[in-house]
Amino acid sequence: MRSFPPFDGLLAFEAALRHASVTRAATELGLTQSAVSHRLRRLEDFVGMPLLVRQPGGLSATAAGIALSNELAGLLERMADFRALCRAAAPPPALRVGIGAALADYWLVRRLPEFAKACPGIPVELVIIQGDGQARSADLDVKVLWQPAAGLRPTSTQRLLFREQVYPVCHPRLLPGRKPLTDVTRLRSLPLLHKGRAGEDSGTEWSWTTWFERLGLGRPPPAEIRFATIATAIAAALAGNGIVLARSLLVQDALRDGSLLRVLPPSWDLPSSKVQIVRWTPAMANDARVKAFVDWILQIPKTPGD
Repeated sequence: MRSFPPFDGLLAFEAALRHASVTRAATELGLTQSAVSHRLRRLEDFVGMPLLVRQPGGLSATAAGIALSNELAGLLERMADFRALCRAAAPPPALRVGIGAALADYWLVRRLPEFAKACPGIPVELVIIQGDGQARSADLDVKVLWQPAAGLRPTSTQRLLFREQVYPVCHPRLLPGRKPLTDVTRLRSLPLLHKGRAGEDSGTEWSWTTWFERLGLGRPPPAEIRFATIATAIAAALAGNGIVLARSLLVQDALRDGSLLRVLPPSWDLPSSKVQIVRWTPAMANDARVKAFVDWILQIPKTPGD
């Protein structure tokens, strides 16, 4: 069985010879002087002869020490080269992107293959954000956030992604003729899907009461079923359970493939009181992966006709 020299002794020897001092070698290695001396003795015991001698100007190598130093220099250079090769071969870390569940499920995941084609070699890990607390605490490189529009503006660490429109959509079987209603009074006879808790202020654009008043229909019928999230409300609409007030990005693909239809003409659309923004930390401002992702997501067409 082969025996190998103590690696810590080799490092101590290289540092001591380079500095011509055990004291300076100990400082570089973060060790005590006695610890370095102990490692040198173990190495000399392994070799079976002295490697260093004390001279008036400091430490110098014996003939055996010179031979070992020559071999060790090449070994350490090869190890450094090998380390660099390993780093070059290692895959880049995944770009961690935080995003709300609804926008991820109904919009972004279908487009990520396009990012992989446009920016090969940048793996992406999607992290679903649930609430502002998680958005602040999660270890994320980029965040796509649903924020109140008031006061938001582009900065060095965020860009406006899109201000969505809100409008009612439903399964085609609820709209004979597959066209928006020309007689809005028919809306009273269709099942309505409600998002959020009763009395919850998510913006007037999400209130069926607001929509019925705009249409001159009086008050809407009371809600029989409510959905905690827009994602589940849209899922119910896709199943044909009723009409949902939806955000334009979330139903963009469903409108394009015909699995959902507009209930009213676009002239009735309401702008959302919140906007989608893409944000990153100042520490990631010069990260090429972040720049590539942000540039890509800002360029994605965001309306059904694009």
